[in-house]
Amino acid sequence: MLCLVATEKIYERAAHPYKHALLSAIPIPDPEVQKKRQRIVLKGDVPSPVHLPSGCRFHTRCPLVTNQCKVEESVFEEKDLGHWVAYHYG
Repeated sequence: MLCLVATEKIYERAAHPYKHALLSAIPIPDPEVQKKRQRIVLKGDVPSPVHLPSGCRFHTRCPLVTNQCKVEESVFEEKDLGHWVAYHYG
């Protein structure tokens, strides 16, 4: 039961745009539901792991990027019990 609750919270509390994209890639085993879903396909450049970009590491692909994201790294913090996120707006 604990795993089921944790799984539901992942979907309910998805704050970061990258998590939304990841969750949209998970297939739903119901063909009718799957047909109606819209997949989030990220555009932009995948950052180099050797030369990481300044600010948020995801800003080169984020559809919601702002100037703050480009210069200020997000702090990884616990927003709720067991729910950690590094996102300026989450």
